[in-house]
Amino acid sequence: MTQAALQTERITLVPLTDEHFELEVELDSDPEVQRFIMGEARTREQIAHAHGMRMETAKPVDGLGFWMGFVDGEFVGFWMLQPAGWPETDVPGEAEMGFRLIRSQWGKGLAVEGAREMLRHAFEDLGFTRVFTLTMKVNERSQKTSAGAGMTYIRTFQEDDREGPEGIEEGGVEYAITADEWRAARSA
Repeated sequence: MTQAALQTERITLVPLTDEHFELEVELDSDPEVQRFIMGEARTREQIAHAHGMRMETAKPVDGLGFWMGFVDGEFVGFWMLQPAGWPETDVPGEAEMGFRLIRSQWGKGLAVEGAREMLRHAFEDLGFTRVFTLTMKVNERSQKTSAGAGMTYIRTFQEDDREGPEGIEEGGVEYAITADEWRAARSA
């Protein structure tokens, strides 16, 4: 299996390719989009490096990677599923999910809709046992998206060796859901 195109009610999710680079520039050069990631807009050079890393996430575990999201042909953001611990390690059966939308698409429920499809894909198509998200404690929007997709709060943690944007000193949070929890929620 290679990375599949996915579809929600509103969003067409296509695997990231080099043809999407300018869309990544649009997304990652917005300082508000980067507020809880880098703390400031990324430069074109930084985005090019990130693009290469994103393309690599599709290689170690079949079916994982980055997806570019489009609604009625308009770019809205991206979603990812990457091997847990990537690139340093791999935790079999677990994937980390992430999402990022362009600012004009915030507040429309698209992040949750795409996240739910990522979970469906991870559990139903790929047979993963657990999916988690990591975000800064001060990033309430990402936490609400994770919870809205059906994930639950697991823990707050500190990363002593990490410098980052304002608020990093308050730590990070993890949300997660297991395949069994996901199936039970879908049955309810």
